[in-house]
Amino acid sequence: MQLRAKLIEILPAQTGEGKNGPWKKNTIIVETEDRYPKKVCVTYWGDDKANENDLQIGNMLDVNFDLESREFNGKWYTDVRAWKVERAASGAESGSNEIPPFVHAVPPMSPDFNPAPSDYVPSGDSQDELPF
Repeated sequence: MQLRAKLIEILPAQTGEGKNGPWKKNTIIVETEDRYPKKVCVTYWGDDKANENDLQIGNMLDVNFDLESREFNGKWYTDVRAWKVERAASGAESGSNEIPPFVHAVPPMSPDFNPAPSDYVPSGDSQDELPF
């Protein structure tokens, strides 16, 4: 999945030592630019998922992530785990009214468009019947 959002906060990195060696967990807070903006806490492990130069407060980011849920003591917890974080393409910071890639505009009809008349003729007394 992918999310385009503005970086609003960088939390301190967490480090530790595990059975496979040292680890580092980074957490950032981003905010969508929808009509009703949503804040999302995103985590990524290691330093190879994001370029530090891209992680500046106010930058628009493209965050590629997976959602993962787990159960602990009868409660469920969901993580947004990024596998790639990069600065959004230029022009995205301007807040322009671009159509998101998942929305497809309907092409305009040509002026000579003339649909064929329907062959449906209602049966019975009622003109309100549907053909199906």
